[in-house]
Amino acid sequence: MQKSADKMMTMPINKLMLSMGIPMILSMVLQAVYNIVDSAFVSNMKENGENALTALGLAFPVQMLMVAVGIGTGVGVNALTAKCLGQGDKKRAGLSAGNALFMAAIIFIFFVLFGFFGVKPYISSQNSNKISTEMAIEYLQVCCILSFGIVFFSIFEKLLQATGHLVYSTISQIAGAVLNIILDPIMIYGLFGFKEYGVKGAAYATVAGQIFSCLLALIFHIKFNENIKIKPKYLKPSLIMIKQIYTIGIPAIIAQALMSVMTYGMNIILANIGDSMVTAYSLYYKVQQFVLFAAFGLRDAITPIVSYSYGMKNNSRIKDGVKYGIFYTLIIMTAGLLIIEIFASPFAKIFGMSGETKNLFVSAMRIISVSFIFSGANIAFQGIFQALDGGKESLILSVLRQLILILPVAWGFTLITEKFSVGSWIVWVTFPLAEILTVLVAVILYRRLKEKQNI
Repeated sequence: MQKSADKMMTMPINKLMLSMGIPMILSMVLQAVYNIVDSAFVSNMKENGENALTALGLAFPVQMLMVAVGIGTGVGVNALTAKCLGQGDKKRAGLSAGNALFMAAIIFIFFVLFGFFGVKPYISSQNSNKISTEMAIEYLQVCCILSFGIVFFSIFEKLLQATGHLVYSTISQIAGAVLNIILDPIMIYGLFGFKEYGVKGAAYATVAGQIFSCLLALIFHIKFNENIKIKPKYLKPSLIMIKQIYTIGIPAIIAQALMSVMTYGMNIILANIGDSMVTAYSLYYKVQQFVLFAAFGLRDAITPIVSYSYGMKNNSRIKDGVKYGIFYTLIIMTAGLLIIEIFASPFAKIFGMSGETKNLFVSAMRIISVSFIFSGANIAFQGIFQALDGGKESLILSVLRQLILILPVAWGFTLITEKFSVGSWIVWVTFPLAEILTVLVAVILYRRLKEKQNI
C-alpha cells in the first residue's frame, strides 16, 4: 500500500493516468460485456430471437439502475477513501468502506423487493407485445433477486481502485465476464445436458458472472488492501460518513441512473413509431456502451487522482490531472467513433438483424456516434467535478445531457416524422445536439469551480 500511496503522490500525472486508467477502462468495457453478450446469444435463438432482443431492451434500464446505484456508491467511497489516505487518515478510510458495505446491503434488499413486486408493472408499462413482455419479466426478476453480486462487487472494485490495486479489480471483472460468456450458450440453448432456459438462461449466466467477480474482489480486498481495515464496528451506519460518501456518490448515481430514465423514456417515445425503433435503439445503446464505458473507466481514474491531489492541496497535480484526463478521454472517444462508423453494418449482422430494424440500427450507429467526442468531454468533466467537491456541477451536466436536452427533443422529432413524413432516423440527431450544448455548459462550470476552490 505504501508503494501505491507513493505512486499517487509522486508519479508524473500522465503516466499515473495511464497506469491507473488502462485497467479501469478494461474493467468497465468488460462490464458492458454482460449486456451485449446476452443480446448476441438470445438474438440467435431458434424462435422469437427479435422478441428476445426487445425483451432485453425493456429490462435494460433497470439493469443500468442497479449498476448506477452500485457504482455511484463505489465512486463515493473511492474518492473519499483516496482523499482520507492522501491525508494519512486510515481510520476514516476504514469507516468509509464499512459504511459503503452497509449501504450496499440496503441497496440489495431494495432490488430484491423490486424483483418480486415491481418488475411486472414496470415491464408492462413499456410494451404491449405479450411474448417480449413475458420474456423481459422472467429475465429481469432473476437479475434483481440475485443482484448482490453486482452491488457488492461495485464496492470492492472501487476500494481496490482507490488504493491503486487496479490489476486485481480488473482480474475480478475479467473472470466474471468470461464465466458469463461460457455459461450464456449453455444456459440459453441447453447444451451439455442442461435445461434450455432461453432468455431466463441469459439472466442466470449474467448473475453467475457477477457473483464470481464479487467473490474474487472480496478475496483480493482482504489480502491486499491492508490500509483499509473493515472492522465489524465500522459496519455500523454513521450518518456523517454516509453523507460524505453520497455527497460525492449521488451525482455519479444520478448520472448513471439518468441513463436508465432516459432509456425508459426513449423506449416509450420510440414505441410510438414502432417496435423496430425500440429494438434498434436498445441494441445500439448496448453496443455504444463499449465506448462510453471506456470513458467511464478513465473517469474513474481521473476522480481518485484529482481527489488525492486535492487532499494534498497540490494545485499543479490537480491541473495536470484535469488536462491529461480530458486529453486521454478524447483519444478514446475518437477511436470509438471511427470503429462504430466503420463497422456499423457488420455489427448488425452479428445480431441477425434484417429489413427495417437493421436500417434503423445502422443509422443510429452512424448518427449518434458523432456525439462521442462531446460526450467524452462531458464524462471527463463529471469525474473532475466529483473529485473537486463539485457535486452540483456534476449533477447539472447529467441532467442536461440525459434528460432535459434528450427526451423533449426526441419527442419533438417523432412529431416531425409523423407530420412531415421525414425518416425515423432524424430522432437520432437528438444525441449529438444534446452533447454539444452540454459541453459548452461544462466549460463554464469548470471555470467557476476553479475560482471557487482556488485552483
